[in-house]
Amino acid sequence: MTTRIGSGYDVHAFAPGRPLVLGGVTIPHEAGLAGHSDADAVIHAIVDALLGAAALGDIGQHFPSSPRWKDQPSTVFLTYTVDLLRQHHWSIGNVDATIVAERPKMSPHIQAMRAHLAEHLQLSLDQVSVKATTTDELGFTGRREGIACTAVALIEKD
Repeated sequence: MTTRIGSGYDVHAFAPGRPLVLGGVTIPHEAGLAGHSDADAVIHAIVDALLGAAALGDIGQHFPSSPRWKDQPSTVFLTYTVDLLRQHHWSIGNVDATIVAERPKMSPHIQAMRAHLAEHLQLSLDQVSVKATTTDELGFTGRREGIACTAVALIEKD
């Protein structure tokens, strides 16, 4: 059996007048994230981790800034990626994402994110981890200019 690990990273600046969507969950906040799609940094990082593990390119290659993907929910990207992995005979072992943000507090939303991701990745809840941390007010996330997310994924050849 072949096992591979992939990593992903995404960052978006805050933008007023947009909903804040992370891990497929809308979180109450005064601003959302700027981006061509819904700017869900969690899903974007996970998609990049999965694509990278399978050596199938990156999120920009599959979902370029074009009218087709404008304002699309990132859950569409996740579903596409899961289907693509299956076509190449890969199964997902687990995913682990870390959100980097000073505000809003993520802890009240972590379980909903895990559940949403598990459903769309077609995994059990114990195969999906989402965590959050701050930078103790250092850098762009510390200045509350945006949100970053890192992710790793383990995949196995069927």
